[in-house]
Amino acid sequence: MMDFSFHPQLAVNHFIWFNPGTFLFTGLYLLGALALPFLLWLILKLPFPRAMTGISAIAGNTARSVMKQPIFAILMIFGIMAILLFPWIPYNTLGEDVKIMKSQGLTVIKVLGILLAVWSAGTAISEEIEEKTALTLLSKPINRRQLLIGKFLGIIMGVSIFFSVLSTVFMPTCAMKVVHDAREQCLTDPEPAACIASMEKTLPGLALSFMEITMMTAVTVALATRLPMVPNLTLCTTIYALGHLIPLMVKSSIGQFQIVEFIGSLLAAILPVLSYFSLETSIGGGADVSALYILGALAYCLLYTLAVLFFALILFEDRDLA
Repeated sequence: MMDFSFHPQLAVNHFIWFNPGTFLFTGLYLLGALALPFLLWLILKLPFPRAMTGISAIAGNTARSVMKQPIFAILMIFGIMAILLFPWIPYNTLGEDVKIMKSQGLTVIKVLGILLAVWSAGTAISEEIEEKTALTLLSKPINRRQLLIGKFLGIIMGVSIFFSVLSTVFMPTCAMKVVHDAREQCLTDPEPAACIASMEKTLPGLALSFMEITMMTAVTVALATRLPMVPNLTLCTTIYALGHLIPLMVKSSIGQFQIVEFIGSLLAAILPVLSYFSLETSIGGGADVSALYILGALAYCLLYTLAVLFFALILFEDRDLA
């Protein structure tokens, strides 16, 4: 006869991964992740000249509007459910389930963040231009540069909070999966240090994912100055796909006709090389990402974002808003 009684010790063993170390690590990560939008908000609140005051007001209003949208809650609920489901899916990879789970989790967080940025840019920029709301803002002592930069910073603030919540939910699942896989293979339960190490190795992947989201946010803001939401989403999807294929395209074009090689080099110069930030498989496999690589990726992210924003200002400067 089967025993359906409750066994407290089994329940405690099931949550052995949730020890004080993983709890403290998750809490510290959440504080660090939320530090970015808070620091950005704090900088915008400093007593700068009037130009920064206008940017600060627009950024704050845009961030609040991003978080009030239904799509914000819908994507967050979907992301949390997917992240919590991934550790329980049998991937049949002969001991490499952690690798697949981390890759899937990082990809879901990144794609949902980009989707939220595209949707927010469509509502905060494209719709305001079509509905003449932007013209009303520009009738105040706010110029087009302040408006566009404020919109970009506001979207980044909203997306960073979205990213912080999903990534904070994702971190404990990395620890839980280590215990779950050990029990599936009839091994002894791993030490808490192994769970914390699994979480630590995920940090570079989250940092690179947020850099990729920032670059794509700049791209979608630039496109939103000229295109409605649906064409913007289509172009961003194409750029996202090509950005991960650029190294292969450039490599395959070497030794071909000059025009083919020129087009490959041109695409590599114009489009973001997103494959530099997509190390989910390597990170899931336990590979270490050096601090030098992270700094190089950060420098590329900042330079490309600034270049795209400069191009966006040029596009928006002569846009007819009447």
